[in-house]
Amino acid sequence: MIGRIEQEKRENKTLSEYACRSSESRGRNFPQEKCSIRTDFQRDRDRVIHSKAFRRLMHKTQVFLAPEGDHFRTRLTHTIEVSQIARTISRALDLNEDLTEAIAMGHDLGHTPFGHRGEKSLAAVYPGGFKHNVQSLRVVDVLEGDRDRGGLNLTAEVRDGILNHTGNTKPITLEGQVMKISDRIAYINHDIDDALRSAVIREEDLPSDCIAYLGDSHRKRIDTMVKDVIKNSWGKDVITMSDECWGHMDALRTYMFENVYLSPCVRETEQMQKVREVVKTLYEYYRDNSSELPDEMGDIVENDGIECAAKDFVAGMTDRYALNRYESIIADR
Repeated sequence: MIGRIEQEKRENKTLSEYACRSSESRGRNFPQEKCSIRTDFQRDRDRVIHSKAFRRLMHKTQVFLAPEGDHFRTRLTHTIEVSQIARTISRALDLNEDLTEAIAMGHDLGHTPFGHRGEKSLAAVYPGGFKHNVQSLRVVDVLEGDRDRGGLNLTAEVRDGILNHTGNTKPITLEGQVMKISDRIAYINHDIDDALRSAVIREEDLPSDCIAYLGDSHRKRIDTMVKDVIKNSWGKDVITMSDECWGHMDALRTYMFENVYLSPCVRETEQMQKVREVVKTLYEYYRDNSSELPDEMGDIVENDGIECAAKDFVAGMTDRYALNRYESIIADR
């Protein structure tokens, strides 16, 4: 049998000098007996995958609200695509695939229903704003697992990667940095794919210089970006991309924000207003009616306040559940 100790020895022999070895993890907030079979990072991945928040990702929108068709991405399929890209890069660089995968599986657990607009809507009504990466860390630390023992009690490296997968702070591990750039590679490319499928944009609308450099298909663009990261990160203590490739990728990202993510063309303006109204109504309703929250939210209300509890509950909703609760609340008024 190849158990944890044998796997840790294998890591020590085969991984890059810049890799994060599970035997050298900074540990958990609450120490616990190690698994005889799985390394700490494998254990973290499994805890995330078996969480309720992870299962709900299958019913949370990535970009398109209630799309007509079976091939549009959800938060769950996005997470799987990010994990695949990140593992490919980590394997090529002799980094720790298990750590990379654990971060990838947990990075979007805190996302709201209704995609980017849902996050923006909740940020507008919750005091202090709302950021999905901060909420993702709160999910694994507080809202899942044993709240008195650090939630899922993940390792410091996985928690750091989840928190810093977006924003200006660089993750402390190269595996976290791989996940961060893989998230961008994944969502830019698969969101272009979905936008083309929905006819929100046309192939000829994409920036021509970006397409000439990165490739004229979904497959070619991902291939170019992934190989560029591997080539420019090999033998280094940082994960990086060439300036030219990064510039073209960033230009595509800007194009998507202007023409897809924040564009009323994705859905009618009335539906965008509906998202804001749904999120605002739900948040204010549960803020003002704490007795309507699930019983398990009681200690959140007591420890963190009703506003935080209402935010946690709404952020955890799937699109379908949020709409059903909204319609029920409106019908009772």
